[in-house]
Amino acid sequence: MGASVIIGILITFLVIILVLYLVQRLPIDARMRQIVQIIGIIIGIVSLLKYLAVW
Repeated sequence: MGASVIIGILITFLVIILVLYLVQRLPIDARMRQIVQIIGIIIGIVSLLKYLAVW
């Protein structure tokens, strides 16, 4: 049970990093890129909190 939670957290963390990397490569304005990154980080934190059963 504990190993599956750790694997889920690790996969979520890797997806967050991948999304942030891909956002950096988008040809958009710097301000818009920053907004998209913040939204991605917030969604990632909420996902991690769900895995940790905080929320």
